[in-house]
Amino acid sequence: MAIKKIPLFLFLLVGLTVSAQVGRPLKSGPWAGNVELRNATIWLEVSPEVASVAGKFHKKNQPATGKTVHYKGILGKDFNPIKIELNGLEMNTGYTYQVMLDGKPVTPGFITAFTTKDLWQWRKPAADFSFLAGSCAYFNEPVFDRPGKPYGGDSTIFETMAGIPAAFHIWMGDNWYTREADYNTRWGLNYRASRDRSLPVLQRFMASMPQYAIWDDHDFGPDNSGSNYILKKESREIFMQYTCNSSYGEEDKWIYSVMSSNDVDVVLTDSRYFRSAEDLPDTVNGVANANKFFFGHQQLNWIKNSLLFSKATFKIIVVGSQVLNTISTAACMQQYKSEYAELMRFLLDHKIPGVLFFTGDRHHSEVIKMERPGLFPLYDVTFSPYTAGISKVRGVEIDHKGREAGTLVEAQNFAKVSVSGGSNNRVLTVQFIGVQGEQLGSWRVSESTLRQAGAANP
Repeated sequence: MAIKKIPLFLFLLVGLTVSAQVGRPLKSGPWAGNVELRNATIWLEVSPEVASVAGKFHKKNQPATGKTVHYKGILGKDFNPIKIELNGLEMNTGYTYQVMLDGKPVTPGFITAFTTKDLWQWRKPAADFSFLAGSCAYFNEPVFDRPGKPYGGDSTIFETMAGIPAAFHIWMGDNWYTREADYNTRWGLNYRASRDRSLPVLQRFMASMPQYAIWDDHDFGPDNSGSNYILKKESREIFMQYTCNSSYGEEDKWIYSVMSSNDVDVVLTDSRYFRSAEDLPDTVNGVANANKFFFGHQQLNWIKNSLLFSKATFKIIVVGSQVLNTISTAACMQQYKSEYAELMRFLLDHKIPGVLFFTGDRHHSEVIKMERPGLFPLYDVTFSPYTAGISKVRGVEIDHKGREAGTLVEAQNFAKVSVSGGSNNRVLTVQFIGVQGEQLGSWRVSESTLRQAGAANP
């Protein structure tokens, strides 16, 4: 077999990518994630040359309260993502932090601070707050990208997001895009997560608020991959190393979890680890195919129990693919009829109030409403893309009768979600915001719209 010569400029591009990391002890971070009442996690990644890492922190404007936590894990690897756990913190208290590499303090050039959560239950009404969300972050790297027009758009959208005060941010899938050169080896998967997380445009944003995440196909593995992916266990381990959720599935499988903020519960799901191929038949002999999985039985049962357990005003189920779009021309839970019917039947039988689906993947944003005769409606709120290519609605979806007016956004965008109002009168408002901070659309739903008399968890 003849060996093709690789153009010199490709070598130079690879060299530039590698050399950008050489001699820089701090590759990414630091930023604070999974901030709770009395705990927080400081995340960073260091170069292989670093021999010791420590985190110093103190109450805001009270340096005398300072403490130091030394990292005790293994260093010196090709990739060194690190989590430093801060425990025994005071509630509703601001902290500042700094990392020490080989005994020397690092100044990243942006504020490194966080505030622990407030214990409001049984004491006061839930506070008004906001958070950010979105999906599909493609960062160009020409040597590995497909030829032609760059797929990644203006990444300064993250600088805009960094300037918006918010309680936290949710990465809703396709948080980085593996390429053909990445997804056949663990090293490649590690490279993609490490390289994309190290980009300067992300650093201030990551440190500006706690970060939570699910994945979709591109940060899980190849396009449209699922349970067939032979490196799914390795991919899960890498995802866990580059995110700071409170937990990751069960039995060393899946990445699902839940987090809470004031009177909102956010159910973070995994629609990839156990997902069946989309081309499997939806029905067999006229009956929904029970062997075509979207979440998988174990996760679906966990979702049900989480919803029954929740006392939150709004219960947000975050999913990589759309759920309620019955005429979707792309990947959707509708194509997994057995699990979809089971979930819809559960929500109907138990009259679970306050449920919203937040979804990504589509490369446009919109809100789809599903009426339920005799019961309150369900909504599928889609946020996409951050920087990946735009995919405009087409065919039967152009005049979607279920789409809420003023919510279709066919441009780079993210969401600012605000929750406000007094007890039993809460309102959730979504603003779709563009690269420069301009509002591209909006939508709101009241607590009362998603509740009826006699519903579960009053």
